[in-house]
Amino acid sequence: MLRPLRTRIRLPAFTHTIRFRLTVLYSGLLFLLTALVLGATYFAVERSGEAHPVSKQFRAEKYVNGVYMGEFDAVKLQEVEAAVNYETLGNLRNFSFIVLGALAVASPVIGWILAGRALRPVRAISRTAADIQATDLSQRIRLTGPKDELRDLADTVDSMLDRLDEAFRAQRQLIDDASHELRSPLAIIRANVDAVLTAEDSDEEDRRIAARSVDRATTRMTRLVEDLLATARRSAPALADADVDLAAAAGEACEEFAPLAAERGQLLHRSLAPGLTVIGDHDALRRAVGNLLSNAVRLAPPGSRITVAAGRDGSWLWTAVRDEGPGIGDDDRARVFDRFWRAKGNGGGRDRHAGLGLAIVRQIVESHGGQVRLFSRVGEGSTFVLWFPAPGDGQTNGGPPENAPL
Repeated sequence: MLRPLRTRIRLPAFTHTIRFRLTVLYSGLLFLLTALVLGATYFAVERSGEAHPVSKQFRAEKYVNGVYMGEFDAVKLQEVEAAVNYETLGNLRNFSFIVLGALAVASPVIGWILAGRALRPVRAISRTAADIQATDLSQRIRLTGPKDELRDLADTVDSMLDRLDEAFRAQRQLIDDASHELRSPLAIIRANVDAVLTAEDSDEEDRRIAARSVDRATTRMTRLVEDLLATARRSAPALADADVDLAAAAGEACEEFAPLAAERGQLLHRSLAPGLTVIGDHDALRRAVGNLLSNAVRLAPPGSRITVAAGRDGSWLWTAVRDEGPGIGDDDRARVFDRFWRAKGNGGGRDRHAGLGLAIVRQIVESHGGQVRLFSRVGEGSTFVLWFPAPGDGQTNGGPPENAPL
């Protein structure tokens, strides 16, 4: 059985645009509104009085000074008014048809021009978005003109592009730095494995030395991967925040590092005020304090004191870690939170740590709406303070206090 062919009419491409729909809407509304106004005017004039041609005439005699001048056709005054109204309605009807006809031709043209002018910023936004690639986010719309909704949209898109550009730059920098940091331990592992496997005269001591070198390299790689995973986890949008006891999170970090501090002869002192609730991620906050403790235990000399405290100052909650280590110079304080940066005096390139610990601390604190403060002098130790806004308190616009709470 043959099926009938269905012919599908394809409209021109411009009929599918917003500009065309706005033109049709504008011209249709304008035509309808004009027709209603002219129709109402015509109806009002028609109802205002009687309108019809002259239908009643009569013969009249004309006298001037008593002298008969002859006869002529005459009509009543009401018939004259009705005839005038009739002619006026006719002229009004013809004029209305002319106006509607001209409007039917002119309104689409005017609507097309006005819609094009109104949508010009949208075309600029569309062109810029089409030209932008994932590897090149330097272009911006920078729309000029009145501060209207389209200007706000363009500014919002520019702001989004700024954040995307910054995120891509940070991602590329992280990949480059991570690749650089991973290259060294991988080279160490490869060199030691090759030396042990290819050398025929290698003995047990050589294998033991190679195993220790591989262990140190893998430990460094493990720490680097853990730090990278922690960074990615806190940046994930699916992270769910809840009420967290700030003192409890700091206390758990102290328990993790207490054996290591005792092994090195360091005194770990706690001063944690109870009832400090922060909205955030418990594991992330514990890791932030743990990273500070890791640096303090690693750098502070044996027999020194490490203090971990938490409290409240106005509308801000804080937790701090203070050590009696070598301290941080003025030139290094601005860079101490950068990724993969390590102070030269603290081991530099020989340090097995990847240099991500403090960068992760800052990321965790800022993702909770807080700020990090560093107070340090060379030879006198360092104090890191993590400030968090108290839940339900809106008086945090001025920022946390500048002084160290310890």
